[in-house]
Amino acid sequence: MRKNSVKNTRVNSEVMKVLAEIIRELKDPRVGMLTSVVDVQISPDLKTGKVWISSYGDAEEQARCLEGIKSAEGFIRNRLAKELNLRNTPQLTFIMDDSIAYGVSMSKKIREVIGEDD
Repeated sequence: MRKNSVKNTRVNSEVMKVLAEIIRELKDPRVGMLTSVVDVQISPDLKTGKVWISSYGDAEEQARCLEGIKSAEGFIRNRLAKELNLRNTPQLTFIMDDSIAYGVSMSKKIREVIGEDD
């Protein structure tokens, strides 16, 4: 199975949808309400996967959020196995995604440059 096959794309989107629900239901105070799943990439053999998450707040709050999610990794994997009927339940690696903050800072810089030209 190729990495970008139709089946793998469907598995990624379904895992992303279920993970978003599971993370929203976590009762850990470190995980904020404005935490979302940005992207999921599950390997073609369904054994491993990477999950990019985004959280509102400064770097310290984001680190605490990531720590809270990593501490609930077993619970998340258990719930994922119950929700999805996959041959293997993937071992997930959570990564904090800072692309939204990067995009905002780049937009701000672009506006500053355009403002200087006028």
